[in-house]
Amino acid sequence: MMRAHLTEIIVFTVLFLLVSAMGFVAARWRAPRDMAHLDEWGLGGRSFGGWITWFLVGGDLYTAYTFVAVPALIFGAGAAGFFAVPYTIVIYPMVFLVLCRLWSVSHRHGFVTPADFVRNRFDSPILALLVAITGIVATMPYIALQLVGIEAVLKTMGVTGESALARHLPIIIAFAILAAYTYQSGLRAPALIAFVKDSLIYIVILVAVLYLPYKLGGWGHIFDAADAKFKASPAPGDGILLNANNQLQYVTLAFGSALALFLYPHSITGVLASRNRDVIKRNMSALPAYSLLLGLIALLGYMAIAAGVKPLPGAKAGSVDGNTVVPLLFDKQFPDWFAGVAYAAIGIGALVPAAIMSIAAANLFTRNIYKEYLKRDATPAQEANVSKITSLVVKIGAVACIVFLDPQFSIDLQLIGGVIILQTLPAVALGLYTRWFHRGALIAGWVAGMGLGMWMLYQVANPATGKKHFAGSAFPLSEFGFDTKKTIYVGIVAVLVNLAVAALLTLVLRAAKVADGVDGTTPDDYFADEGDPRVTPGPDRDADSAREPVA
Repeated sequence: MMRAHLTEIIVFTVLFLLVSAMGFVAARWRAPRDMAHLDEWGLGGRSFGGWITWFLVGGDLYTAYTFVAVPALIFGAGAAGFFAVPYTIVIYPMVFLVLCRLWSVSHRHGFVTPADFVRNRFDSPILALLVAITGIVATMPYIALQLVGIEAVLKTMGVTGESALARHLPIIIAFAILAAYTYQSGLRAPALIAFVKDSLIYIVILVAVLYLPYKLGGWGHIFDAADAKFKASPAPGDGILLNANNQLQYVTLAFGSALALFLYPHSITGVLASRNRDVIKRNMSALPAYSLLLGLIALLGYMAIAAGVKPLPGAKAGSVDGNTVVPLLFDKQFPDWFAGVAYAAIGIGALVPAAIMSIAAANLFTRNIYKEYLKRDATPAQEANVSKITSLVVKIGAVACIVFLDPQFSIDLQLIGGVIILQTLPAVALGLYTRWFHRGALIAGWVAGMGLGMWMLYQVANPATGKKHFAGSAFPLSEFGFDTKKTIYVGIVAVLVNLAVAALLTLVLRAAKVADGVDGTTPDDYFADEGDPRVTPGPDRDADSAREPVA
C-alpha cells in the first residue's frame, strides 16, 4: 500500500524535514538574549510583532485536529458540527477586552502563566495551584489529539503496521523530532514554523473549495448529497439543518467553547509573547480571518459525502475512523503530489500547536508547582531547564495516550477539556476586572463547578458506540427532571454553578470578615505598555515592596 502512495510520502517527508530544520534554526532567530530564561525560552523574549503573533496565535488555535475533526463531525452529524464556526467569531470581541489587561499586568510583573497572575492578584497559592493543575490537565488531551491528525494522514498513506509499535512508530519519530527542536528553541520554533504551516493550509483549502465543487458537480449537488445521506440515516438529530432538540446544545456549546478558548494556557502563552498592547488589539481584529478559513474547512465534510468517501476502519473491530475523511478526500480527488502537500499541511499543523501546548504546560509546572512548592529560590536558568525537561515529559505522555488508549477515548477527553478549563474563568478572566470575589469562595466555586461537571460528563452515554460514561458533552435535560429531549453543554452548567457558589460564599465570608489577603497589583498595572517600568513579582513580597521598580 505504501508503494501506491510513494509520491505523497516523499512530498510529506520533504516538507516535514524542512520545517524540522527550521525548528532547530529558530534557536538563533531574532537574537535571543539568554535562552536559559523563561522569558526567552517560553515566551520568545516577549518581543513578537503583529505578523508573527498573528501566525503564532492562529496556528495555536486552528490545529490539525480542527483540520480533520471538524469536517469529520459534519460528515457524520451534519449541521451540529458547524458550532466551531460561530464560537471562533464571537470570542474575539470578548478577549479583546480581557487579553490586553492580562498582557499589561503580566508585562509589568513578569508573569509567565495565568496562575502567576492569580497568585499575585488573590494572594492565594492554593488557588494558583488549582489553576495550574487545571491548565495542565486540560491541555494534555489537546496535545494527544494533535497526534490524531498525523495518524489519520499516515494511515491514509499506508504508513502503518499490524503491531501497536509498528502502527505508532512514525508518530513516535515525529514527536521525538518535535521534542528535540522545542527543547532547543522554545517558543521561537513554533513561531517560525507557523508561517509555513498556515501558508500551506491556506493554499490547500482555497484550492480545495474552488476545485472540488467544480469536480463534484457544484455546491447544489454537494448539499443535496449530504441531505440525502442524513435523511436516510436512522440517527436522530442528523441533518444539514438543526432540529429543535439540538438548538440549545448548539448555542451553549458554541458560547461555552468561546469562553474556554483563551483560558487555555497555550492560547495565553501566544498572547504574552506579544511585544505590546497594540499587537494584541490588531490581532484580535485580524484573527477572524481564520474563522473564514474554518468555515471552508468545515464544508469539506459535505464534499466528502458527495465524493462517496468511506472512512478507513477504526482501532476497534467493526468501527470506522472518521478522522480519515479529509485525507481520503484529498487522496481520491487530487494528484498525488498535491495530496502530499495537503498531508504535510495537516502534519505540520499538528506540530505547531503541540509545541506551544507542551511549552505552556511546562511553564505552569515550573512556575506554579516547582518554584512555589519544591524550590522557591530557583534561578531563572533552573526554571528554564525544568521547563525544557517538563516539555519532554508532556510530549511523552501525549504519545502514551495514543499508543496505549483507544484514540476515540482521547477525542472524548477533548470534550472534557473545555469543561475543565472553564472552571478557571472566575479567577482568571473575571479576576482581571474585579477582586470582589473572595479567594476562599473562588476555591469553593472551582470545587463545585469541577465536581458537577465531572458528574454530568459521567452520566453522558452514547448507545451508538456502546459507551456508558464520558461519551460526549451533551447532557440530557431529562436528567434534571425536565420533560424534554433537549441537551445542554455541560461546561455552561458547571461554570454557572461555579460562579453562583463563588458569589454566595463571597457574601458569607465578607460578612464574617474572613481575611482575604493582599492584592499584589495596582489599577495602572492593567494599562501598562511596552517600555513601562517593571516590578519584581514574588510570593514572599508584600504589596508595597512588590511595586518597587526593578533596577
